[in-house]
Amino acid sequence: MEISMPPPQIYVEKTLAIIKPDIVDKEEEIQDIILRSGFTIVQRRKLHLSPEHCSNFYVEQYGKMFFPNLTAYMSSGPLVAMILARHKAISYWKELLGPSNSLLAKETHPDSLRAIYGTDDLRNALHGSNDFAAAEREIRFMFPEVIVEPIPVGQAAKDYLNLYVTPTLLEGLTELCKQKPADPFINPELTSAATPPLFAEEDWP
Repeated sequence: MEISMPPPQIYVEKTLAIIKPDIVDKEEEIQDIILRSGFTIVQRRKLHLSPEHCSNFYVEQYGKMFFPNLTAYMSSGPLVAMILARHKAISYWKELLGPSNSLLAKETHPDSLRAIYGTDDLRNALHGSNDFAAAEREIRFMFPEVIVEPIPVGQAAKDYLNLYVTPTLLEGLTELCKQKPADPFINPELTSAATPPLFAEEDWP
């Protein structure tokens, strides 16, 4: 009896990682840890956010007591944003980071990145997306040109092909058939009127 194998999943999960301003000088060793942990760094950029940009990035934290200090901290100097990819990238990166409060991380997860590089509950050294929706929004914010949607497979792929690809192909092929040249081997634009055809029509098999 044949065992049907599931279709291969092309999509690899991505998450956003940020090396915060106070530890940018540790970028090289942190990237080394990231790569040794099985992540691929898809893209990276160094940038300096304004307080307004920080407010927009942390919009979900708006209104909380620490919000002004957070935006001031994140806009205090350059930071490094990276798109990380691997199987279950979001959960693995969060695990590598440890608790958001660095003081707690030092007690409960001493080997985590925030325990090693963080200072307190605010200056926790690194950022990671909480879930897929947050990762998608945050990657778009830092890397506006990047495509983060999964590549469709299975029925989703068939629906996409039927809705968008097949009609376009059908229309294009129909137009090609309407303009079929007498001799498909000869480009009429490259053949002058004085140039005889390679074969007479009656010589064709």
